[in-house]
Amino acid sequence: MKAQSSVFRQADALIPTALAVLYVLSGYVFGFYGILSDAISLNILGILLLAHAMVIAAYLIHEAAHYSVFKSKNHNRWFAEFCLWITGNSYSNFDDIQHKHIRHHIDRADIVSFDFRPILQRHPKFLKLIQILEWAYIPALEVWMHFLVIALPFIKPNRKARRLRVISVLLLRIGFFAGLAMLAPQVLWLYPIAYLLFLTVMRFMDVHQHTYEVYETLDLPRGAESKLRNREFEEHNTYSNLLSVRYPWVNLLVLNFCYHNVHHDQQLQPWYRLPALHQAMYGRDYSQLLTFRHLIKSYHRYRVPRILNGDPINLPIKHNEGETFIGVDGVSFLTAH
Repeated sequence: MKAQSSVFRQADALIPTALAVLYVLSGYVFGFYGILSDAISLNILGILLLAHAMVIAAYLIHEAAHYSVFKSKNHNRWFAEFCLWITGNSYSNFDDIQHKHIRHHIDRADIVSFDFRPILQRHPKFLKLIQILEWAYIPALEVWMHFLVIALPFIKPNRKARRLRVISVLLLRIGFFAGLAMLAPQVLWLYPIAYLLFLTVMRFMDVHQHTYEVYETLDLPRGAESKLRNREFEEHNTYSNLLSVRYPWVNLLVLNFCYHNVHHDQQLQPWYRLPALHQAMYGRDYSQLLTFRHLIKSYHRYRVPRILNGDPINLPIKHNEGETFIGVDGVSFLTAH
């Protein structure tokens, strides 16, 4: 126990962390085995396994960004860098991801280097293309956000240091998929399907967790605007979007990321403790809880309007359980721009 507690942030972290990592590795390996197969049934299973392995890996990155996995900053960084490769986000630098996400917490806002909404409005043809794809349930906006992680080092001078990493990762991934395509050409369209499914799950979990303002201050020092919002504001504008209230084990499908209020209150607490903490803190108080049944309706109904939407703060959401809560796109912690 002594050796364990000297490495992990929490003394009880070994088994849940090992199980989560084992699941990610197994899902990734068997997922690729499935999409490389000639059997359609295995192709479908492979897509689902790959997508879900990436989802869990992404939320392990989120844990590492809070240093809630290991005590050592370097151990958390190495762990997150490994998971970034699994999620296909290794173009991003962990330090950039962590910086953006921690600013989200301490500033109590969505902090970005630029707001994409005015850009889309200035380019109506591109906006129309995004709207058509989103109407067809293709997460085009998220794809664009991830593409910008690759492009921005060649556009913004302050991202210039990331160019070598982007080029190196691009070459490695192109070589990897070229090799797989020689074995089974269908990997070139089955993997993108898995990736789009992964992005859809991540986006669904993000869009309804906050009614925060967007500030284009990511590349700037924290200013006076970062101190305008207190803990009460944070709690009132943060929502827990549980997949299931009755069966908490279902929320493990997203590594308990849906227990968002308790996470914001106790950021160092690991994912496997959040259900019990949520119950202890809130019990039957559902004032900040939005349920899957209502949110899936909202996600469907507003999939196109959401592209340009920015919900006002202190929105009275609970009167209809979030069904008219449009939500916000483009706020993933994986896209550090």
